[in-house]
Amino acid sequence: MTISTNDLKNGMTLDLDEGLFQVVEFQHVKPGKGGAFVRTKLRNVRLGTTVERTFRADEKVEQAVIDKREMQYLYAEGTEMVFMDNTSYDQMHVSPKALGGAESYMIEGSTAVLQMYKGEIVGVDLPASVELGVTMTEPGLQGDRSSAGRKPATVESGLTVQVPLFVNIGDRIKVDTRSGDYITRV
Repeated sequence: MTISTNDLKNGMTLDLDEGLFQVVEFQHVKPGKGGAFVRTKLRNVRLGTTVERTFRADEKVEQAVIDKREMQYLYAEGTEMVFMDNTSYDQMHVSPKALGGAESYMIEGSTAVLQMYKGEIVGVDLPASVELGVTMTEPGLQGDRSSAGRKPATVESGLTVQVPLFVNIGDRIKVDTRSGDYITRV
């Protein structure tokens, strides 16, 4: 779908020659001399990098319509993860690499919103935090302050998180999906 740069909005996704970009911010500029233009800050959807780009006013760009599907992670099959669409119940095999790190927060039965464009996963929306069980950690030594009261713990998804000394194997903890930090014991 072709749109004018005059109609850009924050969060809109554009299909440019260099790839898929999401509009982070934009500004219409009308100088005293010369033609008006639109200054934008764009985030590459696949790489996460940010670029600044200027367009002529009323320049035509291709808008990418992103299909957001709520999917449930069912199980691992070989090296792939099997997801089920919560609306149509269609199943889909996904390479963990396509999830861009989101697989570290997913266990069987967890739900995520997969952003699709032309059949390809271009992004994953996770909840702000997830609850995961601790599968491996060293016992916390009382009085050990050399690590500022933190120790590494491996959770059921395979992710390693720095946790307080009182967290033990079998505990369920809440982890921030944006930073990978421990929030609290559940």
